[in-house]
Amino acid sequence: MAKSFDVVVLGAGPGGYVAAIRASQLGKKVAIIEADKLGGVCLNRGCIPTKALLKSAHSVHEIADLKGLGINVDLKGLDAGVAVKRANLIAENMSKGIAFLMKKNKIEVINGKGVFKSAKVLEVTGADGKKEEVSATNIIIATGAKYRSFPGLEHDGKRLLGAWEALKLEKLPKSIGIVGAGAIGMEFAYFWNAFGVEVHIFEMQPNLLPIEDTEVSKEVEKAYKKYGMKVSTGIEGVTAKNNGNDVTFTVKEGGKTNEYKFEMGLIAVGMTGNIDGFGLDKAGVQTERGFIKVNDMYETSVKGVYAIGDVSGPPLLAHAASHEGVVAAEHLAGKHPHAIDKLNIAGCTYCQPQVASVGYTERALKEKGIEYNVGKAPFTANGKAIASNENNGFIKVLTGKHGELLGAHIVGTQATELIHEYVLFRTMEGIDEEIFATIHPHPTLGEFLGEAVLAAKGRALNL
Repeated sequence: MAKSFDVVVLGAGPGGYVAAIRASQLGKKVAIIEADKLGGVCLNRGCIPTKALLKSAHSVHEIADLKGLGINVDLKGLDAGVAVKRANLIAENMSKGIAFLMKKNKIEVINGKGVFKSAKVLEVTGADGKKEEVSATNIIIATGAKYRSFPGLEHDGKRLLGAWEALKLEKLPKSIGIVGAGAIGMEFAYFWNAFGVEVHIFEMQPNLLPIEDTEVSKEVEKAYKKYGMKVSTGIEGVTAKNNGNDVTFTVKEGGKTNEYKFEMGLIAVGMTGNIDGFGLDKAGVQTERGFIKVNDMYETSVKGVYAIGDVSGPPLLAHAASHEGVVAAEHLAGKHPHAIDKLNIAGCTYCQPQVASVGYTERALKEKGIEYNVGKAPFTANGKAIASNENNGFIKVLTGKHGELLGAHIVGTQATELIHEYVLFRTMEGIDEEIFATIHPHPTLGEFLGEAVLAAKGRALNL
């Protein structure tokens, strides 16, 4: 006899396990199905372990700067194996924390791969091959995403890597070519470069981090070149071939075709929804362009079946997935949650300098013909930044004619920690006068959040 639940969540990543917890809080009998480790890609092969690697990389640069702070030390060596093992151990320990949360919230964890037999029934196959049926009034699909590949840019897991293989790489190559200058490519580039790998980044768009504000992208490119990385942007096309002992990148740039050889290559050209092999057709769930179609409550084309996180489409961000899980759980429980404004979801890249943004870029505002004011506060004018030796980068805000925050862009050491105020500002539909009336502590990096908004109004006090 099939086990029966009010809610079954398929996938235990940051969207799935949060959806399960919220549904349980709302009085539902909940199960979660996971074929791999609790925490999903984000915790086990993405967000968390990569941040551990980046801490190691940042420490290398900090040591180089210590002499100027009056601390004389020598860097005796670098051991990428230790850094990688630490990163994966952190992920393992945090996965155990998710197991505790499931137990605490009385959520049954079913290990195995779930496949739809109908819109209300899933068949779960365990690692031992045994099958069981699970039925539910509501099902939340949270199966995440997988690598995208194109002809000539296929991962082989040996010399042409994706992010998940890259994360396990304890013995680093002498050189590596990276296709794609989004967050994944840029973060691995930063780590490998700090640990002595020759890095060359290839990007078809005109700038690194192409979805970010152009000024921010140029600031990061300047830093990367200073670190000694090679950058090729605006290329017309690239293919990668594993030759056995090395890889060849064939690149069209400036009207010419050039070849580059590396020990390894990282292909980071984006992700697509993990929609294959789950029997979505048997449930009647519709897909579009590699993702599951959903409405603003994350309900699919089938009533009672929801899809959240990466599998439901951009932005492919863990924090977006978690909030989508809350919306779906509340909706199926008869609540009336607010629809998510995707322009209020911050994007973060954790290289150094870090990048964080919310809302429109200046480029987008120009394309839409929206009037705006620009306020910019460079950290070179911030006392705390100078004292802390963290004065690279700037804060840039774009405000509208009524003082509303149209967009905010931060590039600098603590960018991903500073963006929260602007996210809240936009979510609460605030105006600049409210930030003017907020007394920001001094000396802090964060006081320039207010200074940038003052600058947009022509009222800067410290610039």
